[in-house]
Amino acid sequence: MRNKQRKNVFWTLLALALGGVLAFVLAACTTPAPSSDAQGASDAQGSTDAVQPKGTIRLATTTSTKDSGLLDVILPDFTAKTGYEVDVISVGSGDAMAMGENGEADVLLVHSPAAEKAFVEGGNADATGRLDVMYNDYVIIGPTSDPAGILAKDGNDAVAAFTDIADAQAPFISRGDNSGTNAKELAIWAQIGITPAGDWYVVAGDGMGAVITMADEKLAYTLSDRATWLSKASSTDLEIVCELDPSGILYNQYGVICVNPDKNSSINHDGAVAFQEWITSPETQALIGQYGLDTYGQALFVPNAA
Repeated sequence: MRNKQRKNVFWTLLALALGGVLAFVLAACTTPAPSSDAQGASDAQGSTDAVQPKGTIRLATTTSTKDSGLLDVILPDFTAKTGYEVDVISVGSGDAMAMGENGEADVLLVHSPAAEKAFVEGGNADATGRLDVMYNDYVIIGPTSDPAGILAKDGNDAVAAFTDIADAQAPFISRGDNSGTNAKELAIWAQIGITPAGDWYVVAGDGMGAVITMADEKLAYTLSDRATWLSKASSTDLEIVCELDPSGILYNQYGVICVNPDKNSSINHDGAVAFQEWITSPETQALIGQYGLDTYGQALFVPNAA
């Protein structure tokens, strides 16, 4: 009787053991081990935290950075890396700095060096002050008929070109919007001692893209930053009549300024600092330096952050 019980226990244990082995084999056959690529992706996903949304910053900037298409290309990278969305307020540089003075913007991207210097010295910037970002140059554009005769004799002399326009009283469209371009134009007129006035001199009070369109419609001359001109040229019958003045008078530098957070409690200073650090970083400088190469055969801006 005891031998029979021992045999029953033996066969029961053996059956359980064989069942466990069979279950293990079946599981091993039906569940493949993760590949090294899948495992690596899983590890990477687990070790990388997604950038969380951090709110919005207000960027007051010149119309050229908007009209040229630069901001549309590079700002998604800023949001992806920092979590900040950007409310772009596209106005003339003077108006952008006025917004900064009033605490209505968090960070500025502008191109009016003398006004920027005064802005910083007036206590309107944070402790970092103003940093270089990029540059390009100004060009004088006009109708292919060139009624002032600039191309024939003064294609590289901006002061002489403005003198030719005034002497011929050829139509000229001025931005008239307190922008960096408008400041440059007025500085050239001042250098030759001319206060432009009369039917030939039209003050638009508008951005660069709109002024180029107006100049095209009126067969007039105007001063434009090269980036906006390149982005609009194909839709006009205008051409460059003066450029690359060796005196440097047509040089066009852009800078970034964080607004003094003491202006009011609504200033998003952390976001402004993140933007300033991002736009002067080597990675973003490379993005800026590539913009326009495929479409126009040349970069629209030259990065030069320190």
